[in-house]
Amino acid sequence: MIIRAVRSYWSAPPCFYSWAGIIPIMASPPFCFLISHRVALPLSWKGQTFFAWRIENKMSVMWNLWHGCHKISEGCRHCYVYRRDSLYDKDSRVVTRTAAFDLPLRRRRNGEYRIPPGTRVYTCFTSDFFLAEADEWRTEAWAMIRRRCDLSFVIPTKRIDRFGVALPADWGNGYAHVTIACTIENQEQLEKRLPIFKALPICQKLLLCEPLLGSLDFHGLLTGDIDEVSVGGESGSDARVCDYDWVLDIRRQCIEQGVSFHFHQTGARLRKEGHIYRIRRDLQYSQARRAGIDYEVFR
Repeated sequence: MIIRAVRSYWSAPPCFYSWAGIIPIMASPPFCFLISHRVALPLSWKGQTFFAWRIENKMSVMWNLWHGCHKISEGCRHCYVYRRDSLYDKDSRVVTRTAAFDLPLRRRRNGEYRIPPGTRVYTCFTSDFFLAEADEWRTEAWAMIRRRCDLSFVIPTKRIDRFGVALPADWGNGYAHVTIACTIENQEQLEKRLPIFKALPICQKLLLCEPLLGSLDFHGLLTGDIDEVSVGGESGSDARVCDYDWVLDIRRQCIEQGVSFHFHQTGARLRKEGHIYRIRRDLQYSQARRAGIDYEVFR
């Protein structure tokens, strides 16, 4: 087993920035492509140009096929979707299928897919893929995902208990190009969601500890089929504190249990050595990278 410091595949946040990487862009769904201030790549649709971003030679896009959600746990309290929708007097509790629903299957005039092969697709970041209101659309969504096996889909969820609803008949032990990211924000949700997550037939399993609201004890349950644990603090003006000691303790447990670890963002308020640092939104990801505590395990 080899362990080395690397950038994780979970290297992109669900947020929107200008070319300079500083000014937030309040882009309305479905046009939720991530923009890197390092390398921005144009994607056009119906005469309009949007941008995807490239890190480590892998392009990534956001695919929000439905919009709207319901708060179900403490991690939802300051949901960024609710914050953004409030600027437009939009009710985030109303779940609607978006105009980008068939985005992975759209083609250019030359017949090529608009989302090129090899792209990482961050899926359903303005809702939850396993939301009950989306049950009627999920079969079709899975069919598109299955068809685009040349892409890499990352699907986060707080509803891992609903994973089996409308699951494809040929799912088996999972699609190799799909990563399911189970979100846990505190010990209570770890105790509820992690046992369910571990028991499910999924090829690529990611634990997303964001927003991290307290210390976590995994009770040795990271061994086996968990591929990575990715940690981030809470963003926004009302963000709760993320303690750096919590982050380091999760890292310690990951290394002891042979699981990859990634610290992908600090959050807006980070406590370190007794001092609370207020970190601007545009610096939260770069500051996490500068900590230099990421590890990847190659089995």
